[in-house]
Amino acid sequence: MGKTNIFLMLAAHRLKQFPNSKILFIGPTKPLIDQYLAVFREHFDIEENKLAVFTGMVKPSKREELWKNTRIIFSTPQGLENDIISKRINLGEVSLLGVDEAHRAVGDYAYVFVAKQYNRLAKYSRIIALTASPGSDMEKIKEICSNLYIEDIEVRTEESPDVKPYVQEIDIEWISVELGKVFDDVRKYLRDCLRERLQKLKDWGVLRRVDLRYVNKTDLLALQAKLHGDISRGGKNPVMWSSISVLAEVMKVYHAIELLETQGIVAFFKYMDKLYNESFKTKVKALKNLVKDINFRSALIKTKKLYEERVEHPKLIKLQEIVENEIKADKDVKIIVFNQYRDNASDIKEKLKSIDGVRAEIFVGQSKKNGTGLSQKEQKKILDEFREGKFNVIIATSIGEEGLDIPKVDLVIFYEPIPSAIRHIQRRGRTGRSEKGRVIILMAKNTRDEGYRWSAHHKEKRMHRNLSTLKDKMFGFLNKPEKTLKSFVPGNEKIKIFADYREKSSGIIKQLVDLDVELKLEKLENADYLLSSRCGVEVKTVEDFVNSIIDGRLLSQIKGLKQSFERPLVIIEGEEDIYSVRKIHANSIKGMLATIAVSYGIPLIQTKNHVETASLLNMIAKREQDETGKDFNIHFDKKPLTLKEQQEYVVSSFPGVGATLAKPLLRKFKTIKKIVNAKKGSLEKVEKIGPEKAKGIKEVVEKEYEE
Repeated sequence: MGKTNIFLMLAAHRLKQFPNSKILFIGPTKPLIDQYLAVFREHFDIEENKLAVFTGMVKPSKREELWKNTRIIFSTPQGLENDIISKRINLGEVSLLGVDEAHRAVGDYAYVFVAKQYNRLAKYSRIIALTASPGSDMEKIKEICSNLYIEDIEVRTEESPDVKPYVQEIDIEWISVELGKVFDDVRKYLRDCLRERLQKLKDWGVLRRVDLRYVNKTDLLALQAKLHGDISRGGKNPVMWSSISVLAEVMKVYHAIELLETQGIVAFFKYMDKLYNESFKTKVKALKNLVKDINFRSALIKTKKLYEERVEHPKLIKLQEIVENEIKADKDVKIIVFNQYRDNASDIKEKLKSIDGVRAEIFVGQSKKNGTGLSQKEQKKILDEFREGKFNVIIATSIGEEGLDIPKVDLVIFYEPIPSAIRHIQRRGRTGRSEKGRVIILMAKNTRDEGYRWSAHHKEKRMHRNLSTLKDKMFGFLNKPEKTLKSFVPGNEKIKIFADYREKSSGIIKQLVDLDVELKLEKLENADYLLSSRCGVEVKTVEDFVNSIIDGRLLSQIKGLKQSFERPLVIIEGEEDIYSVRKIHANSIKGMLATIAVSYGIPLIQTKNHVETASLLNMIAKREQDETGKDFNIHFDKKPLTLKEQQEYVVSSFPGVGATLAKPLLRKFKTIKKIVNAKKGSLEKVEKIGPEKAKGIKEVVEKEYEE
């Protein structure tokens, strides 16, 4: 319905109101950003050099320069977070923030942080949030509104009187196919395998019923999360551990059945074969137990035979038939086929390319998987070539659902129904843009395809009801506090904290920005956060703390912290039980805690979450900087070394010596002078020195220096 054009008109209005301001429009992917830029180039009366694109491909220094010299900026939100934190850009200059695909503004997604900072800093705050599908869950819609500071909602459907004359009709056709006996036979083995495991969970009191009609993936995931939560809070019941293992088997079988019913033999066999092969390499009991199961093995044997015989899913046969008929009827037809899984998308491409007149291409995300990943540049090239008619069929995974403007798509085919109202609307919206559109949705009878069909249908209905309800009741749930006089009083000089740049994506960084800390991202060698010239802090989540004991990182990090700072500190963040997150003996953890606290004399503090951690860092930094001053940087002199440490440091710099062998040398010769004057033979007698190291030492101390 032209969301981008609404933003374009509002941008023109705001620039007229505030001629010296800037406009910022954020979207989730680079192809979408490029699309916004193209719309503005075509329809907005502004010089080309006043438009800029910010993505991860543009260097931070270049983004800083572009910000100063341009008026309208299109950006992905992730890189923008770092620019805001580093103060390379000034959100106070922005008179309009546009947020596309606004349904993403939940949880910790970058939109939330950008909107929060904009609302705090902007002189002329105005946010417009755009989405075709905010979802069906009322609480989620409220969260989006709260996170983006929404004060009013406009809702349009195809039936709204002001848009109805201009909306193109979309004809939706559901086509059902019979799964077939060979698929039923394999599915029976997997269902038996699943029932046995569900029965175990029921017998242990973890699950209430076993009937597969009433057990769905959402419930299983919720159960899995609950069990992990119980264990992390200290639950020691052995049934819990057994239940988690069996539940892991259940999830794998459940996914296998979904692939068999909704995708086809190729994707299903590859998944089953992968599980089988991994079972020989892994120590995970759940996978080993599953692969030993007679029903699982029977399903795998039957599937391998079907795979070798190239048996096709009835939906794939029907898809080939539909595409062939469309091409025969109109050789210029443009078709998008949506499919959930890359393995199956590759198979669909090969099958369709065998049809005379079909020129098919896959459109997938960036992450490489079985060699099918596409860079953003490659994604853009495919869309451009599709527009130009160089090929006529796109097989797209979820990356193709969101926002992409392909002007003329005659037919959209869902290879499978999807239970998400958002994704259903996004897929459907790829057609019917400039003229009448068509959608065909393939569905296998008596499979979860049927459940997903009705799930999406009811969610979409609920979404429209919820939006209407919200609009009618604007907007008591937000309860935004009114400003007090205190908020207009200038604050004291800001607290300054240096943070290691590798921490930039952590919740702590964003929370420190919210606390109005002057934050500087730098490369720190021996700490995560620097709070003063003498106080360095290492922050570990509970899981990372235990992992770094296992892989040996922690001890070297603690040594570096102790050597670099007069007042080192270790913070362990999280409420999980530290003794349960990994299979490691409790004494190993206790020993490390004792080493840090007693041997190194470093205090340990535990916090619940990133909010508490940030608050603590802010408080410590304030106390430290009240004592030592705020005028410090990362290049200050390190903690003064003792005489012993200085001697070890000098000797450790000799070739092949290092910190470990410096001590035996000093014990033997007592002084650095005696080491320098010692003969090669005497050096060789020291433990682990040997002829080569002794020769290296003598060369360093005896050979003349050359320019």
